[in-house]
Amino acid sequence: MIKLVASDLDGTIIGKDNNIFENNFKAINDINNKNIDFVICTGKTYPIIKGMCSKFNASYGIFGNGNQIINLKTGEEIYKKLLTDSEINSCIDIAKNKNLHVHIYTNTEIITEELKYMDLRNYKLQQDKYYDTSLKITIVDNLKQYLQFNKTEVCKLIISSDTDLSSVEKEILEKEDVSITTIKKYGEYKDNIINKEYSYLDITPKNINKSTALNILENYLKIDNSEVMAVGDNLNDLDMVKNCGIGVAVANAYDELKQVAKYTTENPVEKGGFAEAVYRFIEF
Repeated sequence: MIKLVASDLDGTIIGKDNNIFENNFKAINDINNKNIDFVICTGKTYPIIKGMCSKFNASYGIFGNGNQIINLKTGEEIYKKLLTDSEINSCIDIAKNKNLHVHIYTNTEIITEELKYMDLRNYKLQQDKYYDTSLKITIVDNLKQYLQFNKTEVCKLIISSDTDLSSVEKEILEKEDVSITTIKKYGEYKDNIINKEYSYLDITPKNINKSTALNILENYLKIDNSEVMAVGDNLNDLDMVKNCGIGVAVANAYDELKQVAKYTTENPVEKGGFAEAVYRFIEF
């Protein structure tokens, strides 16, 4: 019996143009009415989607690709892990030497030297009714100096480009023991919010990902892994979908995710792929 449903947001519940299929809301309400915990599991930090969490009536949230877990019913922070100063400075130096764009996430703000790529996307999303974000976006002259002066705690760091980033990832991992997820927004996965194709490295502390965070939450709730359904579409969902009891890829997911999923929906995100999965595996 499923006791917890964990789901990614963008591309899984939320469509390309930031629309949400109405049946997805109904599925989430039905999950809650059956006393099954609904968990938002996203690469976004909590302040970006605080308003959306309440609209979805989620019980728990896994944020920053796993570096923070929050009990959304009580506000209790269950888990948090931060990047070290050494890791942050090394990543910034490598990116800057290659003229790449960097922005960082804290618990309260996005810090950047220029609005581009994902931070520009987040800036535009601030205007969206679903997000209702309390996140501040701070533009600074020098990222490293700002962080050092303010002794800022960094949840994760993003390096973005419209060129291949594999050599950058390799160089970072040779110097720092961190976790890196590569996200590509090309072709059908193009970022329609800012109308641009690009890829980015999502850099978090070592052993941080959605799957390990979900395991921490399962232990906290005393739920067996076999009692968990996870739904996703992108590469940062791969371990989560692969390792849970019922792993689902929506129809628009990357092929790599479909290969490890136990089920791929017939419907894409825009037509309620998430809801399809819920009603297929949970009896109401």
